[in-house]
Amino acid sequence: MRILITNNTLAERAGTELYVRDLAMALLRRGHHPVAYSQILGEVAEEMRAAGVPVVDDLARIAESPDVVHGHHHLETMTALNWFSGVPAIFVCHGWVPWQEAPPVHPRILRYIAVDELCRRRIVEEGGTNPDSVEVILNFVDLDRFRPRQQLPEVAGRALLYSNHASTRSIAEEVERACSLKGIDLDVVGQASGNSTAIPEILLPRYDIVFAKARAALEAMAVGCAVVLCDTPGAGPMVDSENFGRLRPLNFGLKTLSQPFNADVIAAQLDRYDRDDAAAVRNRVRSEADLSDVTDRFLALYREAAGGRAASLQDEGRANAVYLRALAPRIKENELFHLRLEDAVAEKDFWRYRAEEAASELARREAEFVEARAAVDVRIGDLEVENVQLGQVRESLEGRVTALQTEVSTLRDLLDRVAATMTWQIRERVLGTAAGRFVQRLLRRR
Repeated sequence: MRILITNNTLAERAGTELYVRDLAMALLRRGHHPVAYSQILGEVAEEMRAAGVPVVDDLARIAESPDVVHGHHHLETMTALNWFSGVPAIFVCHGWVPWQEAPPVHPRILRYIAVDELCRRRIVEEGGTNPDSVEVILNFVDLDRFRPRQQLPEVAGRALLYSNHASTRSIAEEVERACSLKGIDLDVVGQASGNSTAIPEILLPRYDIVFAKARAALEAMAVGCAVVLCDTPGAGPMVDSENFGRLRPLNFGLKTLSQPFNADVIAAQLDRYDRDDAAAVRNRVRSEADLSDVTDRFLALYREAAGGRAASLQDEGRANAVYLRALAPRIKENELFHLRLEDAVAEKDFWRYRAEEAASELARREAEFVEARAAVDVRIGDLEVENVQLGQVRESLEGRVTALQTEVSTLRDLLDRVAATMTWQIRERVLGTAAGRFVQRLLRRR
């Protein structure tokens, strides 16, 4: 069969990108002819090309119509349906939140696939799709790539935070604190931390415990690591043989991350580490989540869709009109956003110009301040010299004052002696005379 698989991007190594890659390669190995379409190509597209899977960013480059369209993301799916007239399709929903995952309604989409129960609810309860046309196909692991590791140690020593969203400034800090409390070494791998890996099948067996969600968690379980569910929305439990049946239909994803994200919650899950139970979980994953089994189910859906009913032009036209009507608010919002963005850019340029002016004025005033400061420093130096000189003058004056005080004291003593001598002489010569008595009175007054 010729199968056209669409996807939002085929650039970075993320969930749906790797899903498309693994499924396309499995179909190729079965002798089928998968082709991948996305307008954003990159590392994953190159991997697929290297394996022999054609990848295009323009549907005009596909000269032969596919037998079926395997759609991911509504924009790319609807583009393929309108390009290849009459080709039936199935649509796979991978997420509850992303806008791109919203299920489109079209008469040639004969089956809808949800990767977990939450996505099924989105298709049925928000998309208005007949439940009879919806099937749940849980995520898979390529068991030929992710081989079982050797038995886990009795006590865990190494852990891996495996997430494209975790960085050392976010959830990694809390996970590291929890691991530190338990004496466990932690590494962080993913896009946000700047060290994503293209060979997780080689990386994962090096660790005893893996912190992850969804596909990454499933791959770690398949290897045999003990897995604690966590990512930016919150923390979840350590997966064990008891809770596996409840968590698997939720794809170990968003709905399983219900606990607050902090070191105490993570540390409590680390206390549940059990190497024997991790081995039991590994065996269950390897029996229930094999890529080969999922490939069989998709091939059956492709054949069913290929033999399905044809849609009338009127039904297709109305479906396209409904889709465009639903798309219009988003496009208009985007246009309004661009107008606001232009205004914001203009305002940013204005304030950048004002900032440059202010910076220039600040530089001028700083230069003036430096010049004034230099003048003040010179004046302070002059005043310090003058102060030293004034101190010397003061010391000199104080010495002269002391000398004058000494001279005054000496003169006073001399004057007192002279006065005493004169009093005695006068008293002897004129004592008893009227003039003598007068002089005596004068001397007393003196």
